[in-house]
Parts: sequence; structure tokens; C-alpha cells
Amino acid sequence: MKNKPQGESLEDRYLDWALFRRILSYLLAFKNWVILSILLLLVVSVLNLAGPYLTKIAIDDHISVNKIEGLDKIALLYFGILVAAFACQFAQIWLLQWIGQRVMYGMRTEIFTHMHRLPFRYFDKNPIGKIVTRVVNDVESLNEMLTSGLILVFNDVFTLVGIFCVLLFLDWRLALVVCLIFPFLVMAAKAYRVRARDAVRKNRSHVSRINSALEENLSGMTLLQLFGRQNEFYKKFSDANEDKLHEDMRALHYSSVFMPSIDLFSSIAVGLIIWYGGGRFVQEEIPLGVLVAFLQYLQKFFEPVRDLAEKFNIIQTAMASSERIFELLDTPVEIIHSQIETRVKPVQGRVEFKNVWFAYNEGDYILKDISFTLEPGETLAIVGATGSGKSTIINALFRFYDVEKGDILIDGCSIKDMNKYDLRRQLALVPQDVFLFSGSILDNIRLGNTSKEMEEVTAVVDAVHAQEFIESLTDKFDYQIGEGGKGLSLGQRQLLSFARALAVNPGILVLDEATSSVDSETEILLQKAVGELTHGRTSIIIAHRLSTIKHADKALVLKNGEIVEWGLRKELLRKKGIFYNLYKMQADR
Repeated sequence: MKNKPQGESLEDRYLDWALFRRILSYLLAFKNWVILSILLLLVVSVLNLAGPYLTKIAIDDHISVNKIEGLDKIALLYFGILVAAFACQFAQIWLLQWIGQRVMYGMRTEIFTHMHRLPFRYFDKNPIGKIVTRVVNDVESLNEMLTSGLILVFNDVFTLVGIFCVLLFLDWRLALVVCLIFPFLVMAAKAYRVRARDAVRKNRSHVSRINSALEENLSGMTLLQLFGRQNEFYKKFSDANEDKLHEDMRALHYSSVFMPSIDLFSSIAVGLIIWYGGGRFVQEEIPLGVLVAFLQYLQKFFEPVRDLAEKFNIIQTAMASSERIFELLDTPVEIIHSQIETRVKPVQGRVEFKNVWFAYNEGDYILKDISFTLEPGETLAIVGATGSGKSTIINALFRFYDVEKGDILIDGCSIKDMNKYDLRRQLALVPQDVFLFSGSILDNIRLGNTSKEMEEVTAVVDAVHAQEFIESLTDKFDYQIGEGGKGLSLGQRQLLSFARALAVNPGILVLDEATSSVDSETEILLQKAVGELTHGRTSIIIAHRLSTIKHADKALVLKNGEIVEWGLRKELLRKKGIFYNLYKMQADR
């Protein structure tokens, strides 16, 4: 194998029976319907067993003794059984599909909800395509098992047990002859199970790689074509596709060997019955009807064996998928609410970092002993070179990641003792890379908060000077934005991001290089608005362009995750240190 898929080593994590129990737990909410479905399966199995026995009665009690009377009743009974079996099977299939759809709906909802609680570290390490595969492909495979595999296995098991009991009832000696085939059948099934499971598990991991490669290619199509790197990314996709083809062919090879082996065992069993049973019929030890019925039951006996083999493929795929689903659901939520969790009241805006240390990777600290205090209503400017830890401070403040050492306090309360969702409602962030959802301009400003009146929306739009460009659009606030903000310029997206942040009326506002993507004219508009926007509100501004922080009260200079300068902005300028040099450097451009 050329490329080993990441995050798919689940062989030792889950056991088959543990997986089965967990999958079956999703059926508990529908247990009455499941029981009804199984009862219908049992009825169908019994009805299907009646046919050959009626054939035996017709041959031994009527045809062989030239007794025509009663044959019409047997024929009508046979027809009635067929109609009843059809009705029960229809009801059972519809019921199973309904249960499967409800389980699939609930599982997707559970996965989607759990994803929103996962730490940012999880999304740092797992590509989008892999996660999408979990929610879409793997859940669909599990649904197929529930509707076409697991529960329908009961039908095959009922049929096998029922047929074997009837065979014993008809002639136990012939039944023992059939038993000679069972050890070989079991050995073949066991060998197939081990190999097919491995092929299916690896196949599903390659599906994730294909989805990830496809998502990455589509998202970066412009860059790929711009730099002419299609061939390199084609190879990445082709390698994943080739690995999947290899596992598909391996699974096909095992299936192509196992399925004919069942037919082989079936033919051997029929041959043995004809040889042994035919000899006994010639010696008049058994009637013809018993032999005919026995052969019919034997044919029916291997039908569910074939079905079980096919359902086994479905179950193997679903088991591999369920491993991956539960691997996602079992991913712990790293940021756990405190047992003395505090509801966050409207914040006054005092922010304090106390000896904060943080590392994305254990031991590799990005923030080193960071301490500073920001009083309510003050504006802090954070400057420093790329990679100095500016955005990491914001990640820690919003509790996207928990710090290893030290503490962060808002209004004197540790954020670790606050409900993280409640905390974030008091904060607003305007990021450098703006993400807009497909939908209208109004939807992207409100973000689902339909209680926000139009007058309030218009007010924040005016504050960030976005009204002019919105009014120039064909449908104004109802203008439909494409995926990722397509249809708008970078500056227009940034203005909308500004309006979106202000619409929540945050107690603490953070601008993370929020003017870096706008043109000079738009930047001038934003600079005019910054003083008004930050008035009476605690604000933190990260910027390379120092012209955007001229309203700041305090400044903090970072280098390699450490504070090298900190204090009032005007004082730092008078000291003519690092902050002064950065300011002067840009002023001279």
C-alpha cells in the first residue's frame, strides 16, 4: 500500500460484539416496531416452509394414489399462503425501511451535534473529507445494515432452523447426510469473514482519503490552475483511488471464491440426497413425496445461506463504518465545563491574562508566561511578527483551546468556570479570513437570530459604512451570496464580517487583522468607524497596519510568544523602543 491512511487504526479498539450491542442500542427507541418486524419475519418464514410440505401431501396422499379429491383445496391453500406471505413481507420491508430512516436521521443529528462540541484540535488534525464521509457515507452503510442486513438475518436464521427441523421431521437419516456438509461450510464462512472484514475496513478508509483529496482539490481549484499543479494533485487523488481499487478487487476475489463454494456445497448435498435418498426410495423405505419435499427444502436451505453471505458483506461494510462513526462520537470534548460553572452576565469588559502558557503541540509553547490587564472600555493593540502568538492569544480568550498553565479572567472570573457557549455570546471576533455562509446578506448578518429587527441591522451596517455597497446590489439585503462568499469582493466580505460582529452587541470586541483584506478606500472608512465602534466597549485589535490602531489605549508587542513591550500606547511611542520602530517604519513607507 503506497499511502497509509491516517486516523483509521481501529482494529484493536472495538470488538464485534461491542459494536453490535452499540448499534442495537439505536433500535431501543423503536423496540416495539422492531419486535413487530421480527414477528412478521417469523410469519413469512413459516409460510415459506409450508409450500414444499403441501407438495409432499399432494404427491403422497393424492397423486401417487390417484385421489383427485382435495387437490383443489390444497392448490387454494397454497395460493392463500403466497398472498399472505406477500402481504406480511410488504409490511415487514416497509417497517424496516421506516425504522432505518429514523435511526439514520437520529444518528446524523447526534454526529452533527457532537461535532459542534469537539475541540478545535480535532479539526486541526482531521480533513473535512474524512468528517463528511463519517456523516454521509458511513451512516448510510449502517442504515443499509439495519434495513437489509442485521434484522433480515433473523429471517434467514428462522428459515434455516425451520427447514432443518422439518428435514429432521421428514427423515432424520437424510437430515444427518446433509449435516456432513456443515463443517466445510463453517470453515469457508470463517475464512471469508476474516479476509473480507479486513478488505472492507481498508476500503472505507480509502473512501475518506478520496473524499478528502476531492474536497481539497475543489476548494483550491483556482490555485491549482494558477500554478499549474494539477498533475501533482491528480497523483494524490489517483493514489487513493488506486488503493481503493486494490481493496475492492481483494473483496471481490474473496466473494467470487466464497459464493460459488456455497453453490458447490449445495450441489454436493443434493447429490448425496439423490444418491442416498433415491436408493431408499427404490427400496421403498421412504415415499416419493418425502424425497421430493426433501429436495425442495434442501434448495430452500441454501438460499438463506447465500443470502447470509450477501448480508455478511453488508454487515462487514457497516461494521467498518460503525467503527469510524463511534471513533468520532467517542472523541472526547476536551473543554469540559467546570462543576461550579458560572452563567456569564453581561460583561463589564475587564480582561486579565495571568501567567498564561499555551502549546498546540505538547511542550512546544506558543505563549510563554503572558500577563496583562485590560480595563473596561479600553482598547488594546497587539502587534508582532507573523507566528509571534497574536492570534493564539485570541484563541485562548475565546476558549477555542484551554491553556496549559496560568489563567484568563473576565471581570475577575476565570473563563474555565464559565459556560463556553455563554462566554462566547459576550464576545465578538472579526477574523482576517472571513467566512460567509451561502444565503442572503441579511442571513449572514443575523446568523439565525431572526429576533434582530431590521432597524438594528441597518444601524450596524451604517456604523461600518457597508450601507453603500449593499444598496448597490440587485436585491440589497436579500442578495444571495454564493458558497464561501462568492459574488462579493474581499473588502465587502470584511465589511459584512464587521457588521455581523457588531450585531450581537458584544461586551468585548476583537479585530484580528480585520482590515488586511480591504482596499485603501474601504480601510479609510473602517478607520473612521473604529473609534465609534470601540467607544465604551473593551476592544482588542491585532494589526500589521499600525494605522488601524491609532485609537488604541494600550499596546502589547509579542516576539516568539513572549511580551517584549507592554503599556500605554503613547508611553511606548515616547520610549522609542520596538513599538516605536515598527510605527516609524510604516510611517516612512
